[in-house]
Amino acid sequence: MILYHGSPYREFIPEYGKGEDKHDYGRGFYLTENVNLAREWAVCNPNGGNGWVHKYFLDCRDLKIFDFESAGILPWLAELMKHRAADTSRRYRMLSEKFISRYGIGLDGYEVMRGWRRELVGDDLTALLDGRVSLRLDGNELVVEGV
Repeated sequence: MILYHGSPYREFIPEYGKGEDKHDYGRGFYLTENVNLAREWAVCNPNGGNGWVHKYFLDCRDLKIFDFESAGILPWLAELMKHRAADTSRRYRMLSEKFISRYGIGLDGYEVMRGWRRELVGDDLTALLDGRVSLRLDGNELVVEGV
């Protein structure tokens, strides 16, 4: 499988255990099959300059892969809520904890997480828990709609 990674660094060597807990699936090395998405990541350079897209070949035959697209939207949302501090209100914390306990999936032992990429953050998560937005799939694309 050919995958891409966008980075602010020209020379880059992935390291196990790096990254930030607040990303969609927590700490990890994020790759995409979409070179244009990797280009987007590359220009998110804190130094203000252009970044680099690195190309990788991944042999998936012996990897334990969890596919959120097969599992459904609800486990994916629960995983996002685990890693993103969308709202610090007591109501959000209470609702997200209930949501995670109901729809969350144990991912220990998985080496690769595969799932949607969607800028569902902050107010979107709060609005979803409050019932002000809904989600639907359009093919493999996740769409957020106002209710």
